[in-house]
Amino acid sequence: MTPFVSIIMGSTSDLPVMEKAAQFLNEMEVPFEMNALSAHRTPEEVEKFAKGAAEKGIKVIIAAAGMAAHLPGVIASMTTVPVIGVPINASLDGMDALLAIVQMPPGIPVATVGINGALNAAILALQMIATGDEQARQKLAVYKESLKKKITKANEELAAVSYAYKTN
Repeated sequence: MTPFVSIIMGSTSDLPVMEKAAQFLNEMEVPFEMNALSAHRTPEEVEKFAKGAAEKGIKVIIAAAGMAAHLPGVIASMTTVPVIGVPINASLDGMDALLAIVQMPPGIPVATVGINGALNAAILALQMIATGDEQARQKLAVYKESLKKKITKANEELAAVSYAYKTN
């Protein structure tokens, strides 16, 4: 199987957050790979990965990083493959990572999701893939319909909750 999505994290300490992305892609039957690379500790490996991603068949890269959070931007600077940054709450409530990822210079875009937003990163990655893949688009449509059903069910459960002054 050739991976379409590459999930890259600065270290395995990011795995508890990033496994949400892996679980979603797995459920959607999207081939993916997961690796730890560090913009600061393994810069040569980051460069090799980024420069070879397109030839390997990678369609979207999800890169997670905390603190200085250089990894998504460094990867984006060396590839034409879209990069989605996931800021990790490692310090300063994740605001340092969020600001580092969204403040990219012109010409080096990194799509950025919320702090610890790995699930949204995976959904966005699949939406990018779905622009040219009807099967992926249909899977997304089913997934989004399931979200509506969850809210309908929640409202049914809330209707059963009783308070003296609750009117519905």
